[in-house]
Amino acid sequence: MQSAHTKGLNKPVFLSASIIVFALLAFASITPQYANAFFNTLQSGIVEYASWFYVLVVAIISVLAIYLGFSRFGEIKLGPDHASPQYGFVSWLSMLFAAGMGIGLMFYGVAEPLMHYLSPPSAETGTVEAVQEAMKTTFFHWGLNAWAIYALVALTLAYFSFRHDLPLTLRSALYPIIGDKIYGWRGNMVDAFAVIGTLFGVATSLGLGVLQINAGLNYLFDLSQTPVVQMVLILIITCFAIVSVVSGLDKGIRRLSEFNMILAVSLLLLILILGPTVFLLKALMQNTGAYLSDMVRNTFNLFAYQKTDWMGGWTIFYWGWWLAWAPFVGVFIARISRGRTIREFMLGVLLIPTIFTFAWMTIFGNSAIDMVFNHGNESLAQLANENTPVALFLFLEQFPWATLLSVIALMMVVVFFVTSCDSGAMVIDMLCSHGNNNTPLWQRIYWTSGVGVIAAVLLVSDGLGALQTMTIASALPFAIVLLFALVGLMKALRIESFKRDSLSYSPAPTTTSNSESWKERLHNMVDFPNKQRVKKYIDEVGLGAFNAVKQELAATGIEAKIEQTDKGIYFSVEQDEQQHFVYALRPVPHAQPDYAQDNDDESSDDNLYYRAEVHLSEGGQDYCVMGWSKLAVINDVVDQYQKHLHFLHLMR
Repeated sequence: MQSAHTKGLNKPVFLSASIIVFALLAFASITPQYANAFFNTLQSGIVEYASWFYVLVVAIISVLAIYLGFSRFGEIKLGPDHASPQYGFVSWLSMLFAAGMGIGLMFYGVAEPLMHYLSPPSAETGTVEAVQEAMKTTFFHWGLNAWAIYALVALTLAYFSFRHDLPLTLRSALYPIIGDKIYGWRGNMVDAFAVIGTLFGVATSLGLGVLQINAGLNYLFDLSQTPVVQMVLILIITCFAIVSVVSGLDKGIRRLSEFNMILAVSLLLLILILGPTVFLLKALMQNTGAYLSDMVRNTFNLFAYQKTDWMGGWTIFYWGWWLAWAPFVGVFIARISRGRTIREFMLGVLLIPTIFTFAWMTIFGNSAIDMVFNHGNESLAQLANENTPVALFLFLEQFPWATLLSVIALMMVVVFFVTSCDSGAMVIDMLCSHGNNNTPLWQRIYWTSGVGVIAAVLLVSDGLGALQTMTIASALPFAIVLLFALVGLMKALRIESFKRDSLSYSPAPTTTSNSESWKERLHNMVDFPNKQRVKKYIDEVGLGAFNAVKQELAATGIEAKIEQTDKGIYFSVEQDEQQHFVYALRPVPHAQPDYAQDNDDESSDDNLYYRAEVHLSEGGQDYCVMGWSKLAVINDVVDQYQKHLHFLHLMR
């Protein structure tokens, strides 16, 4: 089904998204004052009338994410049963963190805790309670709720793409709801929406981030803070991003992410060691405890009984921003997560980045508040409010080796923006190419350049604020779509659970599991055949067994199909609207164990042998039938078919 719809460039998505992007860019840049007024009015309306809905959606997502991490669905793989992770754990975490919110920590790690300290939602400014509330609020905005949004969007896309062979685009999340209609105009509309949101989200972040880079260069090298310098910086970052995205995921984004994670850990440890170390470690424990103890209350707190603009200016802003970025970050995290179990995925995406974020916000945020609260550095607090991009560098100026720390921070900001830019361009390219990652060079350059051009135009025309507000406002329709997608995900996982239960179902024992003598069985156990022998066995014994079962089913009025491919042979029985039965035999290579005797086959690969492994629709089942008699293979097909019928029975 997928192959019929996923060839080459998806022109409806590409063209419609490009036209709408150009129109919105023109609106925001030519008449920025009207654009700002319009989108601000729109956002104010959302805060006034739909803030409860944002809070409800985030609460549902958080509960569901934690549940999936510990539920019976946790053992399901994001891919076939035989799939293994494409990236090591450290590389995986580095990439998802770089694309997720790494740049946000650089921009707000010092500034946000200070702003909450100066203007806490309910405490009195300048008190110990204000310090505690500032850190608790910062943790709340950057903690589990934020990562749960990313995690569930990514999980939904990865599950349907890698487990059910659907395109790795946002449309696939709607497959349980509208089925094959995702390949029509509805799916194109959803993907175009994701392209527009991703493009403007990354571009506005790049524009804002360039201000911080310029501030760092001004501090280090006295480089002037002018539009011309900022245009040059955007050009340089865009060129780096083009090189990275052209190099591919493994050579470009992966290596940059790993490099930046080394820098981040180094900077974190240096600030911890050079700062009030014991106090910061105590504060981390206390901040985490306060966050966890008040998590439920804060999640549902809408300040319904006290009129305040704080909620819309902070919490709803963040929920909208995380939801708006979820299509981009979700597609990217899904792309790098194939082969992991749902439990490993959820715990990895939820817990480890959250723990690192808490450590970062404590070490930077508490250190900054300590400078103001205990050491009277009022200029740092004032700057956090008035000139957020410079706050980080003024903060680092208070430490020994300030220049070194600032250079590391500046490098991190640049690399984080390069990885955000190139990963964003990669995701946009996938959305416009039916989820395919191997696209023509011009497409990747087109979208990467587009991010830079949009950022430059918006920065010059003062249209960044309007497009940022528009991006956040777009979170409302996406949140509605996401709720339907999550219902579809739970429905699909429930079916998956029934399927797994049916595979563990043991039918009445048969006497035909293997008919050869014990000597033949022992020979098969210690034999390590080459590819040619296994293919010959599959083509002769396996195909003969399939034909025998097919003929017997035909006598009962059931039609079965047999297909031979380069990967092996496939036996299938269609079940009307229900899941089809698929039983395949495939030659799969493995490294020979140390105890294996020398293989005398002239055609054998060095240190490899092959197994005739059984694959069902869920993937490889990790057992081999090489050397089984035709009768034994027939009975194994029948056993698996009986389990499949039991699965269909459970589904009634």
